[in-house]
Amino acid sequence: MTQIDLLGLEFERVESDKIFIGTDKGGWVYSGQRPRHEVECPTFYILKSPLTRSQVATILNGPEPDEDPDGLMIGIDGSALREILSHANNNLQKSGIEVLGTDFEWEVRCPSEGEWRIAHKKISLRYPAKKVEILADSPASNYRGAMMDGSPRKTTGIGPAANHRAALESHPTRELVALSTVPMDRSLNDVIARLVITPIRKKPQLKVPDDADFASNVRSELFWITILGIIPSFVIPILRGMSDYAINGWANLLFGGLCMGFVSGAFWRPRRPSITIQELQ
Repeated sequence: MTQIDLLGLEFERVESDKIFIGTDKGGWVYSGQRPRHEVECPTFYILKSPLTRSQVATILNGPEPDEDPDGLMIGIDGSALREILSHANNNLQKSGIEVLGTDFEWEVRCPSEGEWRIAHKKISLRYPAKKVEILADSPASNYRGAMMDGSPRKTTGIGPAANHRAALESHPTRELVALSTVPMDRSLNDVIARLVITPIRKKPQLKVPDDADFASNVRSELFWITILGIIPSFVIPILRGMSDYAINGWANLLFGGLCMGFVSGAFWRPRRPSITIQELQ
């Protein structure tokens, strides 16, 4: 069965699959998108399009919107989202949808990034331009500690950060989405949501290691700063017949080489290894 119906909403079936998330580019500007890691999700169901005004009214048993009922429900905040999910989960428990089976407990929530990207790869989700779509994950500065089974990343923030969610922000003119964050303690224009019906993961969960190989990273930086910065800084004046300056002005050349090496690291370093599920099992 490729679709199931809950409260009049058609959820598309997405078969279990794997995907790599993040980048393996080594430049410092990509540090927030590393490490590249594999995510494997069980079979789940997802709305192909974000929630509309009329769908939210149906979930909440409210009146049909007077204006633009098929328009997107925008400006969703934490309070509204909790109410939507509460009603949807209550109805899911009562509906007894047989196709879901009894091997797992199921829940309705926003998709995690892994679920969203696998669903988009398999069934091409619809996402409007210039919108911010709420995810179930908590925001983080990089992918260290990210879940590899497609379950939401647990919240680690305190204070105002605890009220934020990860989100996918769509480009105004191109078919691109980028990871972002959205505050859930207030309503903002252009914030939308979609729902998934997904198994609750209860088994021990694999996640991306919290710590990188610090010593290896330091050795790599020292090597590339020397090769791309310090050595050229001394070689260039020698090749131009300024050998005396290479000796007398060594401090200036060393400082210039360090700066050049650091700048090169912002945009280029060798690709970092990807983390696979198999190597952590």
